[in-house]
Amino acid sequence: MSQSWTSTLLAEIKQKITEQAKTMGFEDCRITAIDEQILRPYVAQYQQWTAAQLHGSMEYMVRHGRMREAPDILQTGSVRAITVRFEYLPESHEAMWEVMSQPEKAYISRYAVGQDYHKKMRNKLQKLGESIKALVGDYGYRAFVDSAPVLEKPLAENAGLGWIGKHTNIINRNHGSWFFLGELLVDIPLEPDQSEASHCGSCHACLDVCPTGAIIAPYLLDARRCISYLTIEYKGSIPKHLRQLMGNRIYGCDDCQLVCPWNKFAKVVEPERFSPRENLKSPDLLSLFALTEAQFLKQFEGSPIRRIGYQSWLRNIAIAMGNAPYSPAMILALQSAKTLAEDVLAETIDWAVEQQQLKETTQLTAAVNQVQ
Repeated sequence: MSQSWTSTLLAEIKQKITEQAKTMGFEDCRITAIDEQILRPYVAQYQQWTAAQLHGSMEYMVRHGRMREAPDILQTGSVRAITVRFEYLPESHEAMWEVMSQPEKAYISRYAVGQDYHKKMRNKLQKLGESIKALVGDYGYRAFVDSAPVLEKPLAENAGLGWIGKHTNIINRNHGSWFFLGELLVDIPLEPDQSEASHCGSCHACLDVCPTGAIIAPYLLDARRCISYLTIEYKGSIPKHLRQLMGNRIYGCDDCQLVCPWNKFAKVVEPERFSPRENLKSPDLLSLFALTEAQFLKQFEGSPIRRIGYQSWLRNIAIAMGNAPYSPAMILALQSAKTLAEDVLAETIDWAVEQQQLKETTQLTAAVNQVQ
């Protein structure tokens, strides 16, 4: 855009944008420059990560040319990113651990028990973008919520929303890490905020707790071992040596956030803010596995869970059923589902039935030994 800016005017605009963002429900709103000099170190790390194939089958992460290192390609003329965070913690940490301690229950990553955040946040960001027109007139902008090749975590760190923790999530020292990120690329030369330094120190709680050892070094995640990747992004047969380590986590994993000391500052949000579905906080594996495809599509309308598809949904639950205590009802449900199963699901069901039968044999052997 062509306009004469003064530092005083830009400061006033920035303050009003921040106020407007908070009015719309964002907890914080910060500004960062988006030039290549700032992003270059992050891009180098990203390229090393993908070159090592640590992104697994997520081929979209190596496409799009230079867009990640030069966001102004995504939105011509952009010089700043307005970054926001939106908190979503739906319940206490104790409640989440309780579900994971009950192997006949299903654990769903808490970001997915409410409505799909992509659409909710994007709508809010669009409104924020439109509201800025009242301040500056016509200008160029574009909203992003995990929807394009944008390095949102580096942008958030440079804007001061938090720092990239050893588990690779953004952490805010006053609010923890239970929040979503969103960005507006704009062509207004707003004053950037100060970046945030790391405050992880010598802590390695997230590395220690990861069920599958996916955090292979501080700040380095091997997606191929990550339960979130395996249950959401990956469509193939989940490696057998990782299945028992997944426990009852059927969609995503929150363990690294649950043990992070900084999350003692995170607060549970009001229900209407995130609209969590209570029936997803502690559901029975059998009841979820019993859903027909039509029921699955209807029940998860407006949920990010729907995007993984019915076969992957059943695959994930089958693994949790294989990990659960011996149950004749689970064996029957698994065997019944195989008639409609595609190859990956069919193989997973066979594995789960075998695990259940092994537990049955162990129980019978123990009972015989006890009688003798």
